[in-house]
Amino acid sequence: MEQQVELPNKLYFRIGEVAKIVGVKPYVLRYWETEFSILKPGKTPSRHRLYRRHDVEMLLQIKMLLYEEGFTIAGAKKKLKETENGDEKSEEKEILPAVSLLSEAITTLQQDHSHRELLRTIREDLLVLYNMLA
Repeated sequence: MEQQVELPNKLYFRIGEVAKIVGVKPYVLRYWETEFSILKPGKTPSRHRLYRRHDVEMLLQIKMLLYEEGFTIAGAKKKLKETENGDEKSEEKEILPAVSLLSEAITTLQQDHSHRELLRTIREDLLVLYNMLA
């Protein structure tokens, strides 16, 4: 029963546009912002909300959980957190092989120090990013 919604090819959306896309009133979106900490729309200097594409996709997912699957707000929060943790685990599985490949490349490179130093720097940056995700 889930409908695919085609999002316009834009970086930012105003609350009225998002309300039409998601199919709820703007006050519902503002309420969901208070309940779901993952929703953080930006604000213009005149305090109008600007939603990113990721925010709109999250709102569509929240609507589906609440309206179509019958979750409560608390249940939807828990489901989104579980989904988010699963995504982090899959990212982790993708990062670790890349780091080990870089380690192998560093050890097998010839004595060209400029390339080795560049690869070491990249490897250190990847490890920092990995540790931030962990």
